[in-house]
Amino acid sequence: MSQSPEHDDPADAVDVAVVAFRDDGVWQVEELEPELVVDFETLTKEMRRRNGDDGAIAMAAYDEDFLLVVRVRGSRVQVLLSDVTAALEWDVARGALEVLEEDLPEEDDDSETVGDVDLLEDLGLSEADVDEILEDEDLFPDEMIAGIAVEIGIGALYAEAVGSLGS
Repeated sequence: MSQSPEHDDPADAVDVAVVAFRDDGVWQVEELEPELVVDFETLTKEMRRRNGDDGAIAMAAYDEDFLLVVRVRGSRVQVLLSDVTAALEWDVARGALEVLEEDLPEEDDDSETVGDVDLLEDLGLSEADVDEILEDEDLFPDEMIAGIAVEIGIGALYAEAVGSLGS
C-alpha cells in the first residue's frame, strides 16, 4: 500500500474527511473515519450508503498536501483531485485517476488539478470558483475544503461536523 513517507498508516495522514448529502431536501454533513478515505473503492462504497436525495459528496484532505472531492450519484462517479502527483504515493489518489481514466504522472511532472472541476456547479460553485480556491497558495487543503463547504451552502454544518471552519 502506498502512503505518505511520514506515516506508517495512511489513515494517520487524513487531515479531514466529510460526506455531505441531502435527506428529504435537508443537508446532512458527517465526518468520515480516516480508514474510510484511504482507499477509493472503500470511499465510494461508504458514500453509496449515504446516497441521499441526489447522491453524496465526499471531501477529504491528506497530509497538508492535497484534497479529493468525490461525488457519487447512482452509477455516476465524479472526481476532483487537487494534485495529480499524489497518485505516485497514495492509493486513494491512484484510484481517483483510474476512475478519471488518467495515466499516472511521471516523477518529475508538475502538480496540477485533474478531474471534474465543475462537479459542484449545480450547487453554486463554478469552475472559476474552484480554480480560485485551489490556486490560493496561502490555504492548506483542509482550509480549501472549508471554503468549498461555505460556497455550496454547508459551511455551518461542515464546521459542526469537524469542529471548526479550518484553521
